[in-house]
Amino acid sequence: MTAIHKRVFFRLRQKLMGAFITKPQPKPLVLLGPGSALQLGQLIGSFGMRKILVVTDKPLRELGVLDPTLQALHDAGVETAIFDGVLPDPTEQVVDLGIDCYHRERCDSVLAFGGGSSIDAAKVIALGAANHCKAAACIGAKKCKLPAAPFFAVPTTAGTGSEATFIAVISNNETHAKGGVIDPSLIPKAAALDPEVMRGLPAHITAATGMDALTHAIESYIGRWRTDDTDYYGLAACRLVFDNLAEACRNGSNLQAREAMALASHYGGLAITNALVGYVHAISHNLGAKYSIPHGLGNAMVLPHILELLKDDASEKLADIAVHCGIGERREPVPTLVRKLIDKVWALNDEIGIPRTSEVIREQDIEALVTAAITEGGSYPSPRFITEDECQGVLRALRAA
Repeated sequence: MTAIHKRVFFRLRQKLMGAFITKPQPKPLVLLGPGSALQLGQLIGSFGMRKILVVTDKPLRELGVLDPTLQALHDAGVETAIFDGVLPDPTEQVVDLGIDCYHRERCDSVLAFGGGSSIDAAKVIALGAANHCKAAACIGAKKCKLPAAPFFAVPTTAGTGSEATFIAVISNNETHAKGGVIDPSLIPKAAALDPEVMRGLPAHITAATGMDALTHAIESYIGRWRTDDTDYYGLAACRLVFDNLAEACRNGSNLQAREAMALASHYGGLAITNALVGYVHAISHNLGAKYSIPHGLGNAMVLPHILELLKDDASEKLADIAVHCGIGERREPVPTLVRKLIDKVWALNDEIGIPRTSEVIREQDIEALVTAAITEGGSYPSPRFITEDECQGVLRALRAA
């Protein structure tokens, strides 16, 4: 397929995706602030849930972070069953085990308690359980006939914004290729953005997930599917990240900074629900599939490189971000504002310890990575298509010498 044919194909695919994704979507009821996870437990009881499957990971369960929320659920008259088998980049097999647990325990609802992996797994568990099917059958856009079981979320990281989106990503058991599950019923009924449950998050995870939120905000704002609503959320998320991420990394007990980052993550999620993402995600997803580079870290490393590539194509929008975030003033020339913003992203990465290169990326893998990233990126409404040579340049820049 020639480059021109590829672009025609990608535009047709984008048109089909856009017809579904850009429709207005419901938003979750959001509880915000210290103690909101406990309030969510009480709210779930008032919704009439009888027994809820709590989807989490073993470290969070063993640390006891989950215990107060479990107690709040019990106090509200809600029985709990716990599935703590979630691992980073959850596979179809893990999700299938969660679906089996849901049926075995005779649950009627699902609560995600954890980071993006736990929330994504919980979403597909809720959808698969309601439709009595395996995870693989859920992959794609609106593949299931019935809506997901009632679903709630408590994010313990501030980055993915998964508690605001109708998309979940799970991996194939053997190939580790990532598949997207898209269904409006994946948006939770309610979510708690509680900085208390994020207090103990290590600095390196705070950094990577925070840059994930910034990536969502920027890619949604400069993309071709942006709307007035997504612009609002994208700009707000950018300002919150630039103002609070470094402090949240330095002082994890600063609940004000933690709460601001939780809100930034949520706003980023709301923005990409309709505006979607771009080439940062296309490259990062494939780095994660090949080398298990955490998604937030991959986004953080790739983001400034893609901004360098798109600085002329998205100059006005990037200048808007710079002005809104106090990085420059409106009277300055657009190229100056764009340069200041990109330099700020590089500087923030350096300040919070994001590495500029990775030793795991191998030269012999680059051709396949480029093919996969270009194919995925062609589905996204980026300001323009990037070339294979440009994608190769990004990947080689990320390789440790």
